Amino acid sequence: MTIITTREFKEFREFREFREFKEFKEYREFKETFPMRTIYTIGIWFYTLGVRVAALCGHEKARLMVSGWRTRISIHNSQPSARVAWFHAASLGEFEQARPVLERYKELHPDCRIVVTFFSPSGYEVRKNYAQADAVLYLPPDLPCSVRRFLDAVKPTVAFFVKYEFWFNYLGELRRRSIPTYIFSAIFRPGQYFFKPWGRWYLLQLKECFRHLFVQNEESLQLLKAHGIEHCSLAGDTRYDRVHQIATAAEGDATAETFLQGYEGKVMVAGSTWPPDEQLLARLRDGKEWFPERLVIAPHQIHEEHLRSIEALFPDSVRYSQLRVMSYELRVKRSVLIIDNIGILSKLYRYADVAYIGGGFGVGIHNILEAVAYGKPVVFGPNWRKFQEAHDIIELGGGMTVDEQPDVSLLRKWFTDEEVYRAASDACLKLMRRNLGSTDIILNTLEA
Repeated sequence: MTIITTREFKEFREFREFREFKEFKEYREFKETFPMRTIYTIGIWFYTLGVRVAALCGHEKARLMVSGWRTRISIHNSQPSARVAWFHAASLGEFEQARPVLERYKELHPDCRIVVTFFSPSGYEVRKNYAQADAVLYLPPDLPCSVRRFLDAVKPTVAFFVKYEFWFNYLGELRRRSIPTYIFSAIFRPGQYFFKPWGRWYLLQLKECFRHLFVQNEESLQLLKAHGIEHCSLAGDTRYDRVHQIATAAEGDATAETFLQGYEGKVMVAGSTWPPDEQLLARLRDGKEWFPERLVIAPHQIHEEHLRSIEALFPDSVRYSQLRVMSYELRVKRSVLIIDNIGILSKLYRYADVAYIGGGFGVGIHNILEAVAYGKPVVFGPNWRKFQEAHDIIELGGGMTVDEQPDVSLLRKWFTDEEVYRAASDACLKLMRRNLGSTDIILNTLEA
């Protein structure tokens, strides 16, 4: 006969009235970690306050976020009973990652309403008129009152998060409302807070709040299973499907073709660059005969001060917005094209022989797959180890990393040795071929 203590009996009586968990053991875990939700919410409150203060002080990104939070949530819905699918992405890159799943889901459920939310202005401002969505919004702060208002207004019947987006008050409320919630293209590493001794509460949220977790690689899958999360599967990275769509469907760019008109030499396209990337490119270009004469730079930020700093590094440059109004005589003297608008980088990589991907001297490299999809070898800075695709492309021979004092012998060969270049290009296409199909895996699982 099993003997239980008075305390356990009291807890069990509480548990009988508690309907959020199916198992008594999980209920006890919830009670033990409950203070973490309070601490988490306080942290979000201070973050939200900081954004509002920054907005008052003139910070443009913060101003846009606060303005977006104030926007009235309105979704035209002629069929109140129709399902609503909510897709949340942090920024533009994660949204592009979500698009294959979103668009295929819409094909399978044409009557479904689609709501897209962004955390960052860099995503919202570019895709706020996205035609496939019934509403595109900023995600309100992850505070309980804001969460309830948002979900009451949107009334999602299913929710999708992309990659790293874990907002725990939203996840908790979705669970309480029994709304199926998924995350795809997720990636986990042992050093993340979920797997720290103090991270049990966060790990419990993964376990309880998601109906299924679709992960990018085998390491993530085994890590989750080792911590008791079985409702997960290996589906790969949906970015491969998205960049393949872009590469096969994208048309050319008339302005870029004007810039390259009559030029038959090599071309480098540098995408999503930051000042350290641009300074390195200027050093590489200085006095090296093998470096391409034509360089296209698409900076990550296109505010005026940054554009002027690039022009100072490259005196023979011209802005994208100015090129078409230049006379031919002036135009042919310009060897560097600075892209001063947003949204065209992915189709510019088609004109490259080699692509430089920015961000590697900061928190991490930007999207290398947009270039890889065209079979273009890629170069990037030293902070690349968090990105599975960077590991894969280096291993296959289609990518290389550089630092402040780079060894550029391989880069030189890419520009001067056709056989070496062809092998690197083939490696990029090989990586694409073996990683296509993530969208099919996810949708087949959902439909099943």
